[in-house]
Amino acid sequence: MGAYTFKLPDLGEGTVESEIVQWRVQPGDFIEAEQPLVDMMTDKATVEITAPVSGKVIRLAGQAGDMIAVGAELVVFETGDDSGADRPSADSDDLAPAALTASGGAVAATPGVTARPSMKKAQASPAVRRRAREAGIDLATVQGSGPAGRVTREDIASLATPARAGAAQGDKRTGQQEIKLIGLRRKIAEQMSVANDRIPHFTYVEEVDVTELDGLRRHLNEIKDAGRPKLTFLPFFMRAMVRVLEKFPQANAHFDDKKGIITRFDAVHIGIATQTGQGLMVPVVRHVEAMDLWQCAANLLRVTEAARSGKASREELSGSTITLTSLGALGGIVSTPIINHPEVAIIGINKVQERPVFQNGAVVPRLLMNLSSSFDHRIVDGYDAARLIHAMKALLEHPALLFL
Repeated sequence: MGAYTFKLPDLGEGTVESEIVQWRVQPGDFIEAEQPLVDMMTDKATVEITAPVSGKVIRLAGQAGDMIAVGAELVVFETGDDSGADRPSADSDDLAPAALTASGGAVAATPGVTARPSMKKAQASPAVRRRAREAGIDLATVQGSGPAGRVTREDIASLATPARAGAAQGDKRTGQQEIKLIGLRRKIAEQMSVANDRIPHFTYVEEVDVTELDGLRRHLNEIKDAGRPKLTFLPFFMRAMVRVLEKFPQANAHFDDKKGIITRFDAVHIGIATQTGQGLMVPVVRHVEAMDLWQCAANLLRVTEAARSGKASREELSGSTITLTSLGALGGIVSTPIINHPEVAIIGINKVQERPVFQNGAVVPRLLMNLSSSFDHRIVDGYDAARLIHAMKALLEHPALLFL
């Protein structure tokens, strides 16, 4: 028998360390080569790393949330090959992760449980256990009055603080949890903190009448070919963004505030803020300037589904030049979106509402929505931001202009 030390491989793109998100094995497990070992979070995505050999897991390098340097010990195996005793794993450059996902791998951290001396488990029903937990009472310390020492509701009630006289009797909740931020949730927290701390945001809100746009969207969906995706509002907004960014290139840019350099882009790579089961992700539709409406819709569907299913590639999760965010029907009336650093603008879409509007002396129903968009005030002046949004408004209210 011999020991095999597996070191964290180079996960690419200059990664020097990665965070443990979730172990797939535990010490004592017998595993086969290529079996998943651990999910590691890089700056871009979650990488699933598989076992290079078969054997018994002897030691793991850390726990969820710990950072591991590239080339540092990750797992130690016991293998049946004596010739490999105490040998290190192959050079990390020769070992590639078996699969790359963008699931974020963010697993809610389980609150730490402090070990306590072994004792006989208290006898109690699930309802009594819940009441004891909410009251902060350790069942192991309660002398039960029921048959065979079983703890009853009355036992818990006698130990809990009595309710105020005349007040309705109810359960008091005193429990609390400390949850460590790990994986995707930690990356989201870091990115939001950087954006909020380093970017002087200002948000501009404008109302847009999308009645004509909705009519066009519905008509196109009725006549579309079977192989084409159903049109939502977002592809129209993507096309409108391309058009206005030609006139306002300062909004399609990155700003390196440490070097004082603005990088403007000819290409329009739109990040699509997407809520997934693991948290917020921003997959990217690249070269929107070269797409028609249907291509926008197809690529939008492709990258958002990849993000939600955990199959997005690193390339699909990086490189955006401007971001589009929408909460759909939950979009509210106004929002203040946070810019995706190092970008300098984010276009926010609020929900569509039918409201009465005066038009030619008559009150008519119209579909209205707000654009709530944020800009980096160091790069984009308020006047230019207003002009940009008004240019989008003109295109969206007269959608035929999008096709000219």
